[in-house]
Amino acid sequence: MKLRRVLVIFAVAMVGLIAAAAAQETQDTIRLKDVTVTATRVPVSAGALASSITVLLGEELQARGIRNVSDALRTVPGLYVVENGSFGAATSLFLRGGESDYVKVLIDGVAVNQPGGAFNFANLTVTNIERIEILRGPASVLYGSDATVGVVQIFTKRGDGPFRVSAGGRAGTYGSVGFDMDVSGAAEHTNYTLAIDRFMTNGSYDFNNDYDNLVVSGLFQVRPNDATDIAFSLRYQDSEFHFPTDGAGNLVDQNAFSVNEVTTIGVEAGRFLTDRVEARVVLASNVVSGGTNDEQDDENDTQGFFAFRSIQDLSRQSVDLRTNVYFDDGIILTAGAQLEQQEERTFSESESEFGPSNGSTDVERSNRAYYAQLLANMAGFSVVVGGRLDDNEAFGTFKTYRVAAAYGLSGTKLRASVGRSFKAPTFFENFATGFVVGNPDLEPERSFSWEVGLERTLFDGRVTLVGTYFDQTFEDLIQFTFSQQPNYVNVAAAEAYGLELEANIVPVADLAITANYTRLETEVIDAGFDSGDGATFVEGARLLRRPTNTLSAAATYRGWDRGVLSLVLHHVGNRDDRDFGSFPATPVVLPAYTTVDFAAQLDLLPRRGAALTLVWTVRVENLFDEAYAGAFGFPNRGRTVFVGGRVGR
Repeated sequence: MKLRRVLVIFAVAMVGLIAAAAAQETQDTIRLKDVTVTATRVPVSAGALASSITVLLGEELQARGIRNVSDALRTVPGLYVVENGSFGAATSLFLRGGESDYVKVLIDGVAVNQPGGAFNFANLTVTNIERIEILRGPASVLYGSDATVGVVQIFTKRGDGPFRVSAGGRAGTYGSVGFDMDVSGAAEHTNYTLAIDRFMTNGSYDFNNDYDNLVVSGLFQVRPNDATDIAFSLRYQDSEFHFPTDGAGNLVDQNAFSVNEVTTIGVEAGRFLTDRVEARVVLASNVVSGGTNDEQDDENDTQGFFAFRSIQDLSRQSVDLRTNVYFDDGIILTAGAQLEQQEERTFSESESEFGPSNGSTDVERSNRAYYAQLLANMAGFSVVVGGRLDDNEAFGTFKTYRVAAAYGLSGTKLRASVGRSFKAPTFFENFATGFVVGNPDLEPERSFSWEVGLERTLFDGRVTLVGTYFDQTFEDLIQFTFSQQPNYVNVAAAEAYGLELEANIVPVADLAITANYTRLETEVIDAGFDSGDGATFVEGARLLRRPTNTLSAAATYRGWDRGVLSLVLHHVGNRDDRDFGSFPATPVVLPAYTTVDFAAQLDLLPRRGAALTLVWTVRVENLFDEAYAGAFGFPNRGRTVFVGGRVGR
């Protein structure tokens, strides 16, 4: 009944937006062809792609008041975001039922996953973002390990026009405050952007929940001539997160906190050696430094392990060199090679009633890869064929491939693809020593995937309908066991399949409506070492924290030439989880939930020539104060309001 009331209110609000838009004078609009690069690593119009891809524009995210990339991704079909509680808490992404470390995350072509695929979306903001491309489906041919079920790539804003500067601030629930500033511009052969953003909050828990996140982002591009382009990108993030919870979500700690510092640098250069041959090189570096500090709470805190400190340094550096050969009739041949070096250094120490203990690691591994892809677009037909060979210092060689095809005619496109991908073991799974022993002989986790899709465009492009069926099998999943050493072994397997339905509608000028529904079925087909109902893998059961049903709908209205209104509804069905506060863990089912977000942006001083702009913004998350949890024991935030403003020229 509560879901029904929310849906009715949401529908009435959307009808109001449509009516308001229809009352405005119809304006001619120019729709540029969407061009993406993530699916093929060369610019291709979305209509010619044989892949499932969604593009989120930074301008739209800003108009909706979205602060974190994870919030932007919630409305993408096939994706489910799990945030473990308050601002800054660990935030994971599950795509098409895959593990949370099965998605490659790139910033301007630089991989920011930890070795082994893990990525925490908690601190990744939309600061200085031009667009986000989300590729659904296996992508190891172009991106190697971690791109098992898809890729999320973030592109930094490109400067244009004369020098511009703007600054904004916002404040809201839970003692939250934030500010940001950016500059941008372009000259004859160069363009640039630079932005800084800081967000601070007391958090949604009653104590020890402060969060502080600083982000600096910049991009500088130069095109000395028509045949050459060079780009330098930088993103720096520094955060501190205080948490009162233990691993089961109990509020037990007065002083535990973690710090995280990430520096991401990318340099990409390209040159046409002839009219048909292009050479490109990408130099990438991602360095992560962080740790956790949990001192003794007081003199009475003497039971078990009562104090813990850790430091971790991770780095990924790579060079990628590729050549694109452009033939007649829309045929492009890409061939490339990549060398990547991964390193990790850790130190930890703990104090307990049994005495002090400490441990450290200093490990590294390298990976060489060679890949090729043939892309052909001609007479409504497109095909992609690609293959890759990875030669890893830890697990040896691994081969991946992908074949995709699409055919379009009179507003209808049919597409299909099949591919194989993989994820390398983590450093800990490979090299752990002490109480837990890693396994240097582990094989990569691997997947086999296929999908078919149908797209239909109606009413002169005002309505686009998309349906995609996907099927994936995950094998050689790595599990921990106490029964033997090494403690990690490739043993488990699972499958995930389902249907994604999408609708994009522009009923009248200045109003855009999107909706999508995902039906996901997951099943453990080999539980490996796990046994019992409380195990993480239970044969025949659903994978944990994967909802069978998800639904999203959004409406954005740009009217009156003065502002933007947006509504977003997000429904998530029930999920299986575990209560890890008991041993063995107890099976639980997380109930379904529905949230609605509202945002408004009003231009108080519309831009006229070089005049100042003044914008008032408001965003209300979880408008109806729905109580829910992405993970058992970690309730998410209730109604959250942000009010702010922005000035610029």
